[in-house]
Amino acid sequence: MWEDIYGSDPLENMRPRRGPVERKTIVLQKGLVLEHSQTEWAGAVVGADSKYVKLEDFRGSVRTFAINDAFLLEGKPVRLTLPTRKPQRQRTASGSFAGEVKTGKARARIAQPSRIFVEGRHDAELIADVWGDDLREVGVVVEYLEGADHLQRVLQEFQPTAARRAGVLLDHLVQGSKESRIASTAIPASQREFVRIVGHPFIDIWQAVKPERLGIPAWPEIPHGTDWKTGVCKKLGWPAADQADIADAWQRIRARVRDYRDLEPSLVGPVESLIDFVTVGV
Repeated sequence: MWEDIYGSDPLENMRPRRGPVERKTIVLQKGLVLEHSQTEWAGAVVGADSKYVKLEDFRGSVRTFAINDAFLLEGKPVRLTLPTRKPQRQRTASGSFAGEVKTGKARARIAQPSRIFVEGRHDAELIADVWGDDLREVGVVVEYLEGADHLQRVLQEFQPTAARRAGVLLDHLVQGSKESRIASTAIPASQREFVRIVGHPFIDIWQAVKPERLGIPAWPEIPHGTDWKTGVCKKLGWPAADQADIADAWQRIRARVRDYRDLEPSLVGPVESLIDFVTVGV
């Protein structure tokens, strides 16, 4: 009778394992020495992205492998993953860091008693586009006067105090202009400490947008006595028959403003100073 001196199956222990290989997940870092299981290429990690990992061997040769391939670390099977990046703090259109209100981590602040007043709707819309996130975060509302001529009446009704400040932005605030005369007489002596009036040199807020954003070298010169916005539209070849055309032109201009860098510094500085003034103590 034949005697089985080798046991039931001498090749049993040599058969490949059929079950799944358990792999430990490791976070990639430069300098980590790995071996690519299929090619047996071993090297230190010198680069990686969401799809590939680069390994450099001791001779300085570099090979690229799919990050989802099988690798060994110190002889043990591993699965590769990229390190988690810290989220970058976003900036608002004004250039400041986005705060908790913008990121949804806090409730929007209730409107504060202080206000910023501007001459018209276009001024208010441009400020909202660029500084809206900042203003919402501190709870400051922007209102428009419907013309600088109404400033004195608005301030009388508003009654500024130390806890209820008024910041005012006027167009064409240059020496000898109508706006400069209004600014010099609109504030009662008892309220001067609680009101700040600043302005920009432009005839209209449209000019505060850098002309290159519209593909023009400069804003056109409009003869005295001609409605400035109508004259600009005609010079640029835009429709200018009625108020709807003027509104369309403003939307075209407004759409070209991405952030504060598309505005002239002579507007950015005054607006920033008003925000600082009305948020004292907030």
